[in-house]
Order: sequence, then structure tokens, then C-alpha cells
Amino acid sequence: MAKVAVLGYGTIGAGVVKVLEGNAEAIEKRAKERIEVKRILDLRDFPDDPHGHMVTHNFDDIAGDEEIDVVVECMGGIEPAYHFVKASLLAGKSVVTSNKELVAKRGAELISIAADKKSNFLFGASVGGGIPIIRPILACLSADVLYSIKGILNGTTNFMLSAMEERGWTFERALKKAQDLGYAERNPEADVEGFDACRKIAILTSLALEHQVDFEDVETEGISSITTEDIRYALKLHRTIRLLAISIMKDGKNYAMVSPFMIDETSPLASVRDVFNAILVHGNMSDDIMFYGKGAGSLPTASAVCADVVDCVRSKGHHKEIPWNPQKAELSDNGGFARKFFVRLENEVTEEEISQAFGQVDYVDLEDEDLVEKAFVTGIMTEKDFKAAVAKTGRLINRIRLD
Repeated sequence: MAKVAVLGYGTIGAGVVKVLEGNAEAIEKRAKERIEVKRILDLRDFPDDPHGHMVTHNFDDIAGDEEIDVVVECMGGIEPAYHFVKASLLAGKSVVTSNKELVAKRGAELISIAADKKSNFLFGASVGGGIPIIRPILACLSADVLYSIKGILNGTTNFMLSAMEERGWTFERALKKAQDLGYAERNPEADVEGFDACRKIAILTSLALEHQVDFEDVETEGISSITTEDIRYALKLHRTIRLLAISIMKDGKNYAMVSPFMIDETSPLASVRDVFNAILVHGNMSDDIMFYGKGAGSLPTASAVCADVVDCVRSKGHHKEIPWNPQKAELSDNGGFARKFFVRLENEVTEEEISQAFGQVDYVDLEDEDLVEKAFVTGIMTEKDFKAAVAKTGRLINRIRLD
């Protein structure tokens, strides 16, 4: 029998216990061994919970327990999660986590420690929650050269943008509703400013390039500047606005970015609504493959975590190689990347000034007498040239990249 410890008995931790117990027979068949939760680490007591007797406040009770084969980290954040995970690996235990902050920051190091100890550090739920994307990149697509990864990787922002589009809500109203439903935290900065998606695309890019990509190097922009007018313009252009995390490998250079994009209504990503996530992978042989599902939530994420637990139990004493070299991969300056832009300028800027700065553009008119401004779509231009054009005209209201 394999014994498991769960660090953190919150939404995900409780979900892991529920999945391991509720699907115990099916899991045993796949793991070739019974899996049982022995310990739960949390600062709180749970006297009315049926698993309350398993709770300990002392991590040493887990680290020093030789019966425990797998530690499941569900605490989130860097510390004390990093300390506990590293200590568990050094003790010869395998570790499973859904913690994207920890994986993005310390993934390569923790994989290396696991390799030395012939154990495993698995993190399939750290990107996309219940969506299987890590395993396909490592296994199913291992014969492909990946050219791009594009994803809607944050359910909170996708819910908000969907509501703004479908119900005409303002950003503030959509955020309030997301908080009321439990999709957004009281401090929603990690979601709405793109930091959550940034860490996830850093993980996926690290795996694609097989070298460390620091999330601090990924240019990141959130959705807090998106207005109802932007949504109306997008609809006029037969497009939808989504927060995309993008990684592109082109001409020997690597680009990564998180930003709101106007995407064409024919794109498979345009149909991704509400709290759902989707990742579109393009390989040189497989072409486009999309992974779609709930990117968060207790049971979908816990199910992905438990799949890694099963993998650890089946691989006991054997390290599953994950090609993630701690040597840093350099990201190219996005200034050289070319695309079209949607632009809104104050009405004082003349069409002649716009033409001189941006070249030929296609104007967009909402036919709204209360909206006095100039809106247009540029031709294809580099990020660097676009910034120079904006500097020439000034009076920018907003700009959104096109994909």
C-alpha cells in the first residue's frame, strides 16, 4: 500500500483527498497498488471533518515518516512550500504539486533533486488545472518541434471578458461578480494584471525549450485597461478580446508575452467562454492541437494532481526524466515582433498625422455620437515601430494587439 501526505487542506487539498477516496478502486487498478492518505498538514484544526484525525501542524511528522511515499503540495506560494517540497525530495519521497509559482521559480532545481534521489517531482496540474497539457508536451508531442503555444490560461479574466462582451458589463462590474462567485480573490492583481498567466506560459515555454525561462522576463500586461468601448469595437471587427499567453519560436528566436488580444471570431480560441481555459499548440508535424477544459476548480485540478500521484506510485524507485535544464533560455526582445494593432486616439489627432505616423490604416466607426475619437487598425508593424508611431501622435486612449 502506498501512503500519501497532503500539504494544505484548502480547496485543492480537500479535493485531492476526495478524489483519492472516492475513486479508490479505479485508482488502485491503475496504480497497481492501494493508495491511502495518511497525513494532512495544515495550520488549522478540523474537528468536524472526517479526516480531522489525520491533521498535523508539524511538517517533521511527514518528512520523518518512512511509510509516506508521495507528498502532495497544495499550499500555494513559494514559502514555506519550497522548503517543504525540497525537504520531502531530499528524504527520498516523490512530490506532486499544482503550484505554478513554485514550479515556475524552482521547477528545474526540484526536478534535479528528484533525479538524484530516484524519485519524482510532477506538476501536471500547475498549468490548466484539470486540462492535460504538461504530459502531452513531454510525451505525446516529444517527436514534434513546437513553433508556438497560445493559451487562455486564466479562468477569472476569461469569465470577466466573456461577461463584458455578452452582457455589456464594465470591467468593475465583471470583477465584482467574479469575486462574488469565488473566481477572483479579494486582491485580484495576480489574475487581472496577467501574473498568473505569465507564470504558466513560463512553465510551458521552459518545457518546450528544455531550458529555464524566468517569468520575470515575460512581458506581461493585464486586462484592467479594457473598456466596454473596446469590446464594442472588437465586435464591430468580428473579433473577441481575450487575455492570451503566447510563446513563439521563430527564426531561431524565442518570444513570450501575456497581453489582451483581439482574436478573429473564426479562431478556435474565440469560442472559449466563461471560466474555461484552452491551449493551442502548433508543431511542425502535428500542426494545430487544442486542449480545452476547466482550468481551475477543486475537483478538476485535484483529478490532475491525483493522476500524477498514480504516476509516482507506478514509478516508485524510478525517476521519470523531465527535460528542463536550469541553464537559462534567452527570450528575444518583443520589439522586433510584427503584428497588427487596434488603436484608439483622441479626436484632436488628424488623419494626416495618423497616416504620417502609422502609414495606411483601416478606420473603425461605432456610429456613436457620444464617442468622439479616432479608431483604426494598423497594417503589420513591429512593436518597436508601433511605439515610435504612438510617440509621434500622442493622445493614445488604448491599443490592443491583433492575433
